[in-house]
Amino acid sequence: MTEDPKHSLAQTPMSPMQIWAVGLCVLLNALDGFDVLSISFASPGIAKEWGIDRAALGIVLSMELIGMAIGSVWLGGLCDRIGRRAAVLTSLVLMAGGMSLAATASGILPLSAWRLLTGLGIGGMLAATNALAAEHANAKRRNFAVALMATGYPVGAVIGGALVSHFLVDYSWRAVFASGAIVTACCIPLVYFTLPETVPWLIQRRPEGALERLNAVLKRMGRATVAALPEQNGERLKPGLGQLFSPTLIVATLCLTFAYFFHIMTFYFILKWAPKIVADMGFLPSAAGNVLVWANIGGIAGSIVVSFLSQRFPVRNLTIGVMVIATALVALFGRSAPDLVQLSILAAIAGCATNAGVVGIYAIVAETFPTEVRASGTGFVIGIGRGGAALSPIIAGFLFANGATLPTVALAMGLGSTIAALTLLLLALRGVGPKGSRPALR
Repeated sequence: MTEDPKHSLAQTPMSPMQIWAVGLCVLLNALDGFDVLSISFASPGIAKEWGIDRAALGIVLSMELIGMAIGSVWLGGLCDRIGRRAAVLTSLVLMAGGMSLAATASGILPLSAWRLLTGLGIGGMLAATNALAAEHANAKRRNFAVALMATGYPVGAVIGGALVSHFLVDYSWRAVFASGAIVTACCIPLVYFTLPETVPWLIQRRPEGALERLNAVLKRMGRATVAALPEQNGERLKPGLGQLFSPTLIVATLCLTFAYFFHIMTFYFILKWAPKIVADMGFLPSAAGNVLVWANIGGIAGSIVVSFLSQRFPVRNLTIGVMVIATALVALFGRSAPDLVQLSILAAIAGCATNAGVVGIYAIVAETFPTEVRASGTGFVIGIGRGGAALSPIIAGFLFANGATLPTVALAMGLGSTIAALTLLLLALRGVGPKGSRPALR
């Protein structure tokens, strides 16, 4: 019987090729972080140039989130069929095209359309990179790799935000989208020439020329090649969303989607509204952008902490804990005085807790769904859950427009994380997921 390479890769130290692949996932997720938040950086300038109110701005802020929801489900399912690498390339093309077209928008409708297109690519990228990081890592470092991949999101937002704060001094908001399009386009050849397909996907999916492609990847990793594809043990799942609702996966699918939906509402309240809230306190748009940068610096810290702690403690317990903390911190942000230092500190610690919760869910998802449907599962959880992201700025904008004060809105939006924590606790009590009785990885 031919030895299964994915088993040996799971039990041995990671090769430089595997480390590079995980590092590239961090970079790709950094693009996501900048591309998603580019509209937040640009929103004060857009509102000023076009004279739109908070309610209309909330709809514009939500468009790429709606695209992300569609892209996560559509490209996530496609990723399990065509491969992780092909899905990443498709996502990059959509993102680069959407960003470049957004820079030329002449009104709310075309800008909303191009942000929707950008969101399609971002949604697909999130599903693909989660699977890529999990499948290129060994068993010991899998949670660490997925959490590290998620760190790229706030890193991209921080670096992009620092640059954008300078752009906004001398240039219009259109420079935000133009710069994002250029950087995203530059990543297409980098992925094409250096990112290999994952060994688990090649073995499970067995596309045409699978053996040759598998051996080529193994050579790049410095591993021994195989004479034949290994035999598959047990029932082989077919890629597709329907498998997520099989008896063994339906509880995990529904609970993880529900948890992500509510936590992401809290997460995006900070990321989408912080610049506008700070600008409305009388500060310049560049200063408002800096507060968002601090929120993402906190997000980086939260990702790193979860990355290391997940190697020693159950990731689900960590995630539940930081979600409860996130509710309190977001509510506290809503009660801040109009002081830039205080706003920046509160945004940083709130960003730390909220992003740590997102990273924790990504790790739980990667552990829970098997290879055949890992991207589909990730895409479904993120895609449907992104409904919470799309609703977040709309609900907050509606509350503001109807006279709710900032402390009231912040508390209401922060409760989403507590609801998510309770859902994960229910999942734990049902014994489903990483620490449940069902094997999480195959």
